[in-house]
Amino acid sequence: MKYSLKRNSISSFFSGKSFNKPFVIAGPCSAESEQQVFKTVEGIAQASVDMIRAGIWKPRTRPDSFEGIGDVGLKWLRDAGRHFGLPVTVEVANESHITAALTYGIDVLWIGARTTVNPFQVQEIADALRGVDIPVMVKNPLNPDLELWIGAIERLQKSGIKNIAAIHRGFSSYENSMYRYKPNWELPIEFKRRNPSIPLICDPSHICGKTETIQYVAQTALDLNYDGLMIETHIDPQNAWSDKKQQLNPAQLIELLTNLVSRDQNTNNILQRGQLQDLRDMVDDIDEQVIDVLSKRMSIARMIGDFKKQNNLSIYQPERWNEIINTRTGYGSQKELSREFLLKLFNIIHEESILQQSYRMNLNDNHQHTAVESHQHNKQ
Repeated sequence: MKYSLKRNSISSFFSGKSFNKPFVIAGPCSAESEQQVFKTVEGIAQASVDMIRAGIWKPRTRPDSFEGIGDVGLKWLRDAGRHFGLPVTVEVANESHITAALTYGIDVLWIGARTTVNPFQVQEIADALRGVDIPVMVKNPLNPDLELWIGAIERLQKSGIKNIAAIHRGFSSYENSMYRYKPNWELPIEFKRRNPSIPLICDPSHICGKTETIQYVAQTALDLNYDGLMIETHIDPQNAWSDKKQQLNPAQLIELLTNLVSRDQNTNNILQRGQLQDLRDMVDDIDEQVIDVLSKRMSIARMIGDFKKQNNLSIYQPERWNEIINTRTGYGSQKELSREFLLKLFNIIHEESILQQSYRMNLNDNHQHTAVESHQHNKQ
């Protein structure tokens, strides 16, 4: 009966019906032994979790790394889930994985980041699932490519999969960061805006790469109205066969979930709603001012482009760009703005400024205005 109820909660979650937030998925990075899986699930069952996860096949970067226990782990996970009344999910990357998972009665499948990045692999999975009624979760691709993420989901939808969720696990970056995989929160937020009916789950374990910041990232996800969390949990993280630094033990998982705060997404209180609307009106006014200022800045950029054309100067001036970065980030820090934010902002502004100057310098005067307008239209 308990397992049946949990299956109903899965159905409610994927269909977008009412469910208790957050929908929590927990379990080890990798299934290692029958005892390890059973003991981990036993500990996790004491927490308010909705589903158990474990990696059976592990796509590792180096060939000599542990690449998963294989099909036998499916039985361990399924049996542990049944014993404690919890449905289970595993990652699949090809047709043979799907066949094995379905044979062992796995409840939910997920597609990993290394697979989402490859449309050929995603299409193979979609074809293998044609006519199969099973929920599927799709992690974001390794690179910050929103269209690739959405495209993977669309392939599954075209194959007939109706119950789909998205998992945000962060993105690879060459920049130094406190994260293992940068969250780039703006991408999942845009995903949710464009796909409001698809549940969005956060995987803070992979985003953080270490346990110390998992609580912070998980809370941030809930504050952004995510629907669920996937948290790697191991009975003995220090001796885990993979990703030991980012796995909690069951007691830590329970503590984390206990300390999470669920925010009210509705502002039904009249006074509260009025105050919020006043603040939003202020933001709207400031946004208009920002747009006006940016428009003036680009107008000056075009004048600079004319000057450089007349004097045969190159568009990109490294010394000037370094000056802008140093002065703007320094001034912005005095205004409680982070360096990371300012770098993103002025990189975007600089890119557009170079574009505006380029049109001024390389197009005939009679076609400048039309060409710029055409470019702006194509970007929309």
